[in-house]
Amino acid sequence: MGIEIERKFLVTCDGWRTAAHAVVPMAQGYINDTAALDSGAQKASVRVRIQGEQAFLNFKSRQIGHTRQEFDYPIPVDDARALLALCVGGLIDKRRHLVNHAGLVWEVDEFLGDNAGLVVAEVELEHADQAIDKPDWAGAEVTDQVRYYNLALAAHPFARWSAAERG
Repeated sequence: MGIEIERKFLVTCDGWRTAAHAVVPMAQGYINDTAALDSGAQKASVRVRIQGEQAFLNFKSRQIGHTRQEFDYPIPVDDARALLALCVGGLIDKRRHLVNHAGLVWEVDEFLGDNAGLVVAEVELEHADQAIDKPDWAGAEVTDQVRYYNLALAAHPFARWSAAERG
């Protein structure tokens, strides 16, 4: 069983850009929506992602927080394109920048389209209580805030957030 342990932070400035060593364009969508998870009808999100020249089908358990079950399977890119057309809600379009900091790889997601203006950094950990050295450009932690999950951004994109939701 795959377990993902990650923490998520808002990005406060562009200081990460000079340290980024790779960028990967991503397009992703969800076969199910937040209503199916919130009602308990489904217990995992089902995501289709095209990541550069590769594509994946992903299942992630619905727990809130830094530790969730995750299963990721490669699929043909043409299949992913067909599945993206079947997704509910909006599609997520972003650039993922990889940044090495203090022995960890941080993934800085720069959102485009309806989520333009939102920049979030994630770091995957080996265990839930692993200490991290947070970079200067990483601000408030939003790991437990559902509105920053990609599934939620597909249903309620950043462009439609109120001032209170942004703040």
